[in-house]
Amino acid sequence: MTRLSPSAANKKKRQAMAGRITIGKVGAAHGIHGELRIIPLTDFIERFAEMKEVMVGDELLHIESCKYHKQFVLLKFREYPVREEAMKLTGRLLTIDRSEAAPLDEGEFYTFDIIGLTVFDEAGKELGTVENVLRTGSNDVYQARTPDGAELLIPALKAVVKRIDVPGGCMVVAMPEATDDAH
Repeated sequence: MTRLSPSAANKKKRQAMAGRITIGKVGAAHGIHGELRIIPLTDFIERFAEMKEVMVGDELLHIESCKYHKQFVLLKFREYPVREEAMKLTGRLLTIDRSEAAPLDEGEFYTFDIIGLTVFDEAGKELGTVENVLRTGSNDVYQARTPDGAELLIPALKAVVKRIDVPGGCMVVAMPEATDDAH
């Protein structure tokens, strides 16, 4: 039997996950019949009711029932009929194949596609790499890290974000001029 080094095993796991989208995380057990609280990590929460199966960690599980309760989705899996067994899944991520992603309208992007993009100004100068997407209510803000380690906040507005090229791994922005109010 060939053993993989920890870094090789992690790389293999990342490659396997590359074509997958995380849609939730298993929380605590709910009740005594094996239901689990799922913390949704998707904007399309209604998808859970339509699903028949889902990857939970590295296991393909079949969904027996789905209910919505407060901010959680309650799922019961055929393979884990008893509460004590189901509790072993706590902390695992629920993923689907990228081909099962909900369709988006023109000009819309998944958060996971934005994270990791290299940001350039209109002159082609590299400004940084997107590390996070902040949801502010009025518009999203792309949180980027500059090459020198500083934080760069980019409002997700058409006036600022000129182009997003997910396949090319880049974003072109026209950042507003900084104002100097310290006169």
